[in-house]
Amino acid sequence: MARPSRYPLELRHRAVRMVAEVCDDYPNETAALQVVADKLGIGSRETLRNWVKQQEIDAGQRPGTTKEESAQLKALKKENAELKRANEILKAAASFFAAELDRPHTRS
Repeated sequence: MARPSRYPLELRHRAVRMVAEVCDDYPNETAALQVVADKLGIGSRETLRNWVKQQEIDAGQRPGTTKEESAQLKALKKENAELKRANEILKAAASFFAAELDRPHTRS
């Protein structure tokens, strides 16, 4: 069985559409998810449930972070980490130069 992230995007979209179509035919969402997962050979209804949730988030039907927002957050976190590292370097340099200024210098 393949990892969920390895499934083709077309399969994900088709599976989500199928769940929406058959959801009313079953007593609960779990049963509908299991039937669709078995029919498509997905292997796990939890995988399918995650796809449905992500589709709802991306469509604005459910609160959460969209893929675009997630990418923006990742870029901001990376930029923040780079700025923190640059700040540490500047602090170390300032500390070094302050120590050099305080140290008594002798001429030879």
